[in-house]
Amino acid sequence: MGEHGLAVSRRHLLAGSAAALAAGAGLSGCVDTQSSSRSGGGFGHTVEPFFGRHQSGIATAPQAHASFVALDLVPQGSRSARATLEAILKVWTSDAERLTQGRPALADTEPELAERPARLTVTVGLGHSAFERIGLAHRRPRGMSPLPPFSTDRLDPRWCGGDIVLQLCADDPMVLAHTSRVLLKNVRSLTRQRWRQSGFRNAHGSNQAGGSMRNLMGQVDGTANLHDEAAFDRHVWDDGSEQPWFAGGTVMVVRRIRAEMDAWDELDRSGKELVVGRRLADGAPLTGKQEFDEPDFEANVGGIPVIPPTSHIALARHRTEDEQFLRRPYNYDDTPGSGETTDSGLIFVAYQREPSKQFVPVQERLAAADGLNPWITTIGSATFAMLPGVEEGHALGGSLLAT
Repeated sequence: MGEHGLAVSRRHLLAGSAAALAAGAGLSGCVDTQSSSRSGGGFGHTVEPFFGRHQSGIATAPQAHASFVALDLVPQGSRSARATLEAILKVWTSDAERLTQGRPALADTEPELAERPARLTVTVGLGHSAFERIGLAHRRPRGMSPLPPFSTDRLDPRWCGGDIVLQLCADDPMVLAHTSRVLLKNVRSLTRQRWRQSGFRNAHGSNQAGGSMRNLMGQVDGTANLHDEAAFDRHVWDDGSEQPWFAGGTVMVVRRIRAEMDAWDELDRSGKELVVGRRLADGAPLTGKQEFDEPDFEANVGGIPVIPPTSHIALARHRTEDEQFLRRPYNYDDTPGSGETTDSGLIFVAYQREPSKQFVPVQERLAAADGLNPWITTIGSATFAMLPGVEEGHALGGSLLAT
């Protein structure tokens, strides 16, 4: 079937026939194990693999820009929520495979915008509520248990929850705008947007290789992180022992953390360094010389700890082997409300097998005593089961929906 025929099938699918796409839309492309660049094209032509055991956009080196969109499934009359989700995932698999490899999506009305993917990744997950809606609550991963309330949270419902999350990352914001438009317009009758958050890191090529990004409070962010494959296998990727369909997936926690920048500006430089436990100039711990030096929490001067025990790095540091997870944060800077100078902060994104054992103990310590608490407020929170990767010829979520 030609692309014109596929476009017709696409329209039938979105009008209510999942079978049309299943029959007409082939899932084509090649499997890559690492990013690659087409000769002479510059960084805009660099591509990340789409097919594989894990979805890209998690272990992938963080791109400069990101967009996170939470959607809720919309009832479709006689069609079940499960069939609706299956239709969405088939459409997204087909389109994302093409877009991430620098090819326009089927029926793409602006195909030229797809030619330079700039390391685009499309990563999809399901919220706690989705498993209820599709009648598969018994197949929900154990790590999807709702997070407990934290004493410092001031959660706004408009930044919480969602049946589906769509994570888009690229080194070019134009790519994100085009990709989100293509993917979301194709499912607009099947979903309703719950929230959307856009984030950024240092621009492509502007940061020192191997260095951490800086957040808008001026501090380096993400120094203590997972890097090697063995650590990912132990702390990030699910092994499928409890839910076989979820092997290769992971659980994502998204926290929208507002930075009270006007108040932060009133703190002097040494005060900011003591609150965090790192020097602003180079990100080194107060007991070290370089960013990745191990902090010495026992060091003291006249009995006073050099790194305060209530500093952010002292409390965020893992106390047990289980308290480790992948951090992949992005800054946000949105239009402020009336009387405010800024509305900015951090989209804190963490991936792990089981948040109750990894993220929650750390966050409980931070909520109880973090020196940063007077200057930050968590206003959004959501947890998603990020689907396992997909092999050529199959669709995302197939291992969940097959039975």
